[in-house]
Amino acid sequence: MQTNSQTQFDFIIVGGGSAGAVLATRLTENKDFSVCLIEAGGKDTSPFIHIPFGLALLSRLTNLGWSYNTAPQTELNKRELFWPRGKVLGGSSSLNAMCYIRGVKEDYQRWDKLGAKGWDWQSVLPYFLKSEKQQHGADENHGDSGYLSVSDLRHVNPLSNTFVSAANEVGLKEVSDFNSDEREGLGLYQVTQINGQRCSTAKGYLTEALGRPNLTVLTKALVQKITTLNGQATGVIVKLNKQLLELKANKEVILSAGAINSPQVLMLSGIGPKKHLAEYGITTVVDLPGVGQNLQDHLDAIVQVRCKNRDSYAVSFAAIPRYIKASFDYLFQRKGILSSNVAEAGGFDRTEYAQGSPDIQYHFLPAILLNHGRTTAFGYGFGVHVCGLYPKSRGEIRLQSNDPAQPAIIDPKYLSHVDDQKVMIAGVRKARQILSAKVFEKYQAWEIGPGPQAQSDEAILDFIRKKSETIYHPVGTCKMGKAEDPTTVVDENLKVKGIKGLRVVDASVMPSLIGGNTNAPTIMIAERIADLIKQDYKS
Repeated sequence: MQTNSQTQFDFIIVGGGSAGAVLATRLTENKDFSVCLIEAGGKDTSPFIHIPFGLALLSRLTNLGWSYNTAPQTELNKRELFWPRGKVLGGSSSLNAMCYIRGVKEDYQRWDKLGAKGWDWQSVLPYFLKSEKQQHGADENHGDSGYLSVSDLRHVNPLSNTFVSAANEVGLKEVSDFNSDEREGLGLYQVTQINGQRCSTAKGYLTEALGRPNLTVLTKALVQKITTLNGQATGVIVKLNKQLLELKANKEVILSAGAINSPQVLMLSGIGPKKHLAEYGITTVVDLPGVGQNLQDHLDAIVQVRCKNRDSYAVSFAAIPRYIKASFDYLFQRKGILSSNVAEAGGFDRTEYAQGSPDIQYHFLPAILLNHGRTTAFGYGFGVHVCGLYPKSRGEIRLQSNDPAQPAIIDPKYLSHVDDQKVMIAGVRKARQILSAKVFEKYQAWEIGPGPQAQSDEAILDFIRKKSETIYHPVGTCKMGKAEDPTTVVDENLKVKGIKGLRVVDASVMPSLIGGNTNAPTIMIAERIADLIKQDYKS
């Protein structure tokens, strides 16, 4: 329910996205806890959220996202990149491509080595299992009693199957489960869907929790700052219905606003680099130089082709009958084209620069994609998205104003480390190799990006500089680790250093990017911390 009659709660959660919705659901399982969940966006009522194929249009709907853009990127021809992030219940889990990927064991062992004790693979696996409701049932790699439904696709385009079958020609395996011990190769993604609909954290988790009397959900409410007194977080100031409202937290304030907004809210509250805060007249409560630093993201380049074959998803008069049939298939049976997440297939591969784990990921789209789907692409075609999984470039989030309504400066500093350039070039070459497999010959395709003229490393890098974009995985700006490490923001229990009663629980705490999509790991983080919080406040 939405109300502002109550102003005091045990826990205040800022952000109703991939982590916040999980925390609100799990904490309210304890009837003695009162919880307020605050979301800057609205309710997840848009049908384009729930119909998986609606993903193709979501980037055009400005009421569902923050509409962020980066600072000009020096290594990308000074382009300002569009960074879509969810501003709606479910957050980015209401907008993403629904691919269910956890990363590999080594990703979490790396976290442990970086000082995030208790976040090694053996410690986090139980929480992946706890969150998951796997279509095929439970086994050593999967759970079947969680809130997050994980399913096989109900519709697969013939082109996606062709992509998977190309594995045999390029020396890769066909993989049936990317969340098992062997994931190197090509395969179909499992997706976070239930009965052919998107399973965001709003749908999977919050649906049950909304009926609980100890949960209050405020939407279209923008947090201005965290209030503090004598080294303790006491609550938040929130703008709701054009009015400022102070809410009090008896136990904790939990920031789950994401890798951009969590550091911004901290800095607006006086928690961050003292010199930077002073530039905007903000009094320092805790001098934490790591706030907003360590920004990492997966950069993405698309090897795209056009073709004469009409199997692909396309904007075309000839395709209209197919989409009419698809509408009826979905309306009555929740299957067919509209149940597709578009990014149906993909995989993991290694370049010559890989150190241990595969260092590139593919997302195959049986469609032409332009400008995140914001520009209509007419005609038939397909493409392979390539991203470097372990970038060495590090960026930052900074304030550009002390006004909470003004967006932060987002500067990922893509390709600022030369090794990232090498991996991306090699990844494009690998993707080309797959699309040159004999199984694709029947589609009579020709490459439009980078284009046949781009053969040298320099030409491919020039293409990457001109055309690459985010694939939506920002992390790291409130890094967890050892409290004595001056670059960390939170300790291993995600408590903000130097202040009591305040945690950050979202992708911003990841010390390093995992090798894959970041939604499932973010949900895992929230599941684990919810358990820790319950233990901390056992009566």
